[in-house]
Amino acid sequence: MVDTNVIVSALLRADSVPRRVLRVCFERKVRPLVGNALFSEYEAVVRREGIFEQSPLSLVERHAFLDDFLSVCEWVGVYYLWRPNLRDEADNHVMELAVAGGAEIIATGNCSDFENTALRFPGISICTPRDFLTTQEH
Repeated sequence: MVDTNVIVSALLRADSVPRRVLRVCFERKVRPLVGNALFSEYEAVVRREGIFEQSPLSLVERHAFLDDFLSVCEWVGVYYLWRPNLRDEADNHVMELAVAGGAEIIATGNCSDFENTALRFPGISICTPRDFLTTQEH
């Protein structure tokens, strides 16, 4: 799975590790999961002009990117809410999607947001984009 902050970082800098994570997805070496809540979050974030003031991509280009990215994702319905009570309440849906889709990894720039949860899912690794790329090399 690819957390929203990885998408934002990738759109801001072409020569970044998050951009390489997305390249792995586009090369279909991994299939990221997406569901209703994450899709809505992706859509909302790419529209935020304030975040992308320094981005070389226009709003139209960001939407085209999102369409392309979603074409390589697997859509997963989340029918049971686990509510792991993450530090950032907005991240609970990411963990729920990971559980529903059988994800092994969540790539995020905010690993600490997924620590100290009420529910633990030992089959899901939380890792930085750099660590994610390392797992793909092996």
